[in-house]
Amino acid sequence: MTKLEAVMAENRRWQEIVKLKTVADLNKAVRLGYATDIINVTEALQERRIAKVADEIEDCGSKLVLLAGPSSSGKTTTCKRLAVQLGACGLRPRMISMDNYFVNRDQTPRDENGEYDFECLGALDVPFFNEQLSALLSGQEVELPRFDFQTGTRQSGGERMKLQEGDVLIIEGIHALNPDLTPAIPDSLKYRLYVSALTTIQLDEERRISTSDNRLLRRIIRDHKFRGYSASDTIHRWPSVRAGEEKWIFPFQENADRMINSALLYELAVLRNYVMPLLEEVPTDSAEYGEALRLRQLVGFFEPISTKQIPPVSLLREFLGGSSFKY
Repeated sequence: MTKLEAVMAENRRWQEIVKLKTVADLNKAVRLGYATDIINVTEALQERRIAKVADEIEDCGSKLVLLAGPSSSGKTTTCKRLAVQLGACGLRPRMISMDNYFVNRDQTPRDENGEYDFECLGALDVPFFNEQLSALLSGQEVELPRFDFQTGTRQSGGERMKLQEGDVLIIEGIHALNPDLTPAIPDSLKYRLYVSALTTIQLDEERRISTSDNRLLRRIIRDHKFRGYSASDTIHRWPSVRAGEEKWIFPFQENADRMINSALLYELAVLRNYVMPLLEEVPTDSAEYGEALRLRQLVGFFEPISTKQIPPVSLLREFLGGSSFKY
């Protein structure tokens, strides 16, 4: 059994214990007034998993946490919640953004269509990144870079960083589990974490819900709320996003020391409230209409749950807004 299969099997066993295996089971529980209990227990279960990761990092003495996952998997919130749990262990998390290690625009590789390929590993200055990581982990002080996305160039004058006793460096990025990203760093210093929305609730006893559909629904809401994109825009881009995941993320997921399932048992019932109006705006004569209709039918199976009782630290807040974390 792969690590991915083991994580999904663990979630299914838990759902069988609480008797919430299918959408019908969830809808019945919601109608009976148990939505709050479901939210609270599901959130607590996810927090326990993150706390367990923090305990493992403390126990093994890892100085570098590498966190990866596909689009809309909730990596950023997981990273922030892990930082809180590491703090509870008496450690001090320090974070570095991979966005500041892009090569200058004129050195960025291009894809088969001649467009800049920002998702490939070659878009990052891997040697310089490893040079700074090695220096930090050996106790030296470094000046972190700043990347100016308007000019497409790396700038000097970034934050100065030096790791102290009890500091743990956290790096989040799509290439984090790729061994070619950190070849200069000994494996003994690394803790690898993979995060994805591994949806396990089923439509019925025979039909499963695609984990990529869960992430696409999250992304449609986030892109509209925070980036000004329509559902049509997001659906149109999704095949390209998925192609990048197949190439740069999924091949390395089994390298993880631990996998966290970011899917929440109740979340599609909440996402329905937000995503249905956006999907209904997709023009009937557009190329994206068929996919929008399919997604409308999917979320339409769920009895809606209000967002009022979702905690401000919930991973869902990354997509819906109202989080107590800053993004």
